[in-house]
Amino acid sequence: MRKTKIVITIGPATSSLDMIEILIQRGVNVFRLNFSHGDHNIHANSIKNIRQVSKKLDKEVAILQDISGPKVRIGKIDGVLKLNQGDNLKLCKEKYNKDKYELDLSYPLIIDMVNIGEEVFFADGTLQTIVVDKDKNSLTLKLLNSGELTSHKGVNFPKTKLAISAITQKDEDDLAFGAKQNIDIVALSFVQNRQDILKAKNIMKKENFEPFIVSKIETTEAIDNLKEILDISDGVMIARGDLGAELGVTKVPRIQKHIISLANEMNKPSITATQMLSSMKDNPFPTRAEVSDIANAVYDGTDAVMLSDETTIGSFPIQSVDILHNTIKDVEKDYNYFKEFKTIDKSDAVSKSAVELAKNLDKEALVPFTTSGMSAQTLSKYRPKQSIYAISHSLKTHRRLNLIWGVRPLFIMEEINNPT
Repeated sequence: MRKTKIVITIGPATSSLDMIEILIQRGVNVFRLNFSHGDHNIHANSIKNIRQVSKKLDKEVAILQDISGPKVRIGKIDGVLKLNQGDNLKLCKEKYNKDKYELDLSYPLIIDMVNIGEEVFFADGTLQTIVVDKDKNSLTLKLLNSGELTSHKGVNFPKTKLAISAITQKDEDDLAFGAKQNIDIVALSFVQNRQDILKAKNIMKKENFEPFIVSKIETTEAIDNLKEILDISDGVMIARGDLGAELGVTKVPRIQKHIISLANEMNKPSITATQMLSSMKDNPFPTRAEVSDIANAVYDGTDAVMLSDETTIGSFPIQSVDILHNTIKDVEKDYNYFKEFKTIDKSDAVSKSAVELAKNLDKEALVPFTTSGMSAQTLSKYRPKQSIYAISHSLKTHRRLNLIWGVRPLFIMEEINNPT
C-alpha cells in the first residue's frame, strides 16, 4: 500500500464523472478546489461529482477547499503579453486606457505600500521586475528578465511589508459556501501568524463549520512564525511557488525540509505542493529532475504531494497521477519508515510503543479504533512499515484521514467504545 498521499487539483481537465472515477481508482486521496478560480456553481458541481463517484466506488475521498486569501493578482490580459528584459511595465490602481503595458491589481492600494527600488515578481517569480518610478496612481517597473504574462497571474512583493488582512470578504463568502457543502479540509492562504488562523476559525465557528485546517506556508513572516502557526493548525501546505518568489528558489529545498521536519515532530500532516510535474502539463513524460523532486519530498517525510496545473488544465492528468503514484511506491521500498521523535504526551508514548511492538513482532498492520482520528495520526507520525487501518464510525474523520501518511481509513456504522 502506498503510504504518502496524493492530492490533485480538480479543473476543466478532470471534473467529469468519468475522469474523477479514473483518478480515484488510480490512487487520488484528496481533491483540491482552488477558489482563486471558478465560481460557486462550478465548485458545487465538482463536489457533487466527487461525492457521487465516491459513493459509487464505495471509496470516500477528502475534499480540500483552498481559499484565495489576499493573493495579489494582475487583472485580465488579452491573450499573452510577451515582455523583454529592459521593457517598462506599469501597475495601476485603475486602468485608464488600453495600453497593454498597463496592468491593474486585485488590491490597488498596495501601490501605496511599495517603494522605488523594491522588487516585484510575477507568476511565481518567473518574471522579475524592479520599481523605478512611482506616483499616487501607479508604479513603473523595469523588466529584469524576459518572459510572458497571462491573465490573473500572481504578484509577489518580496521586500515590501504588506498591511493587508489574511481573510478577505471573498474568503468569508467562500467559507460560508464550504460550510454548506460540508467540506472536509480548508487551506488558508498567505497565513502570516496565529492571529490569521484565529480570525478564520472565528468566521467558521459562526457557520458551525469545523473542517481540518491546513495553513499554507508561503511568506517570510510565515517561516518566522512557523511554530505558532503549526500550534493552532491541523496541518500545513508548503506552497513552494510563492515561497520561491518571496525568498529565492535556492532556499526552498532547505525550508521544505525544515517545515516537514517540524510538522512531523508536532504531529501535523504536511502537503508538498507546486510544480511537482510541471512539464507534464504539456508532455506525457516527466523530467528526471521532477521525479527526483517527488522522491526528495517523500524522503523528507511529507504526508502528501500535490498536483495543480497538471490536473486542472493539463493534457495528461492521468499519466501525471500514475507517475506520482509509481515514484512514491518505488521510493517507499527503500524508505526508513521508523524515525525517532520526542515523546510529547501519554498518547504519543503509547503510539510509539505500539509501532515498536508491531515492528519487533513482525506484524502486518496497526488497527486503531478512532472517533477524532488522532490515534491514527499519532501512529502515522512514527512512519511504521505496517499499514495503519483506522476504523471509525465518523464519516468526517474517515474522509480527513485520507490526508494522513500511511493511514487507510475504514468506515463502520456503529459507534465504538472508548475511541480517541
